[in-house]
Amino acid sequence: MTKETIKDHKDLGIYKIAFEAAMKIFELSKKFPVEERYSLTDQIRRSSRSVCANMAEAWRKRRYEAAFVAKLNDCVREACRRQAETSETQTWIEFAVKCNYMDVEAGRELYGSYNQVLSGLVNMINNPSPWFLNH
Repeated sequence: MTKETIKDHKDLGIYKIAFEAAMKIFELSKKFPVEERYSLTDQIRRSSRSVCANMAEAWRKRRYEAAFVAKLNDCVREACRRQAETSETQTWIEFAVKCNYMDVEAGRELYGSYNQVLSGLVNMINNPSPWFLNH
């Protein structure tokens, strides 16, 4: 998809990947034990959704370079625990797999999705000018 055909944040490939991953996490987390409701379940859902919400907000701020890049950085910060090495959501996925709440293959797939999202966000942060409204 070229820049010209992207009319909304929902058209961004990385947004689509993040949204689908968040929805998969929601579905899988419905099966987590009740005792995890206020810890792992809430944490993994919140972190996965915040990536999408911050991308949407960044898209609305792309008229101003500093605001756009700052909001994209919020996406990374919301998703990342230690820079780009590992994301918060990926950490919760690891816990879910280790606790046998999520099968290994689903965990790998989701973990990989978040690697793609983080890579895309870093690329947008490092080269934001093509996304500005005034270009």
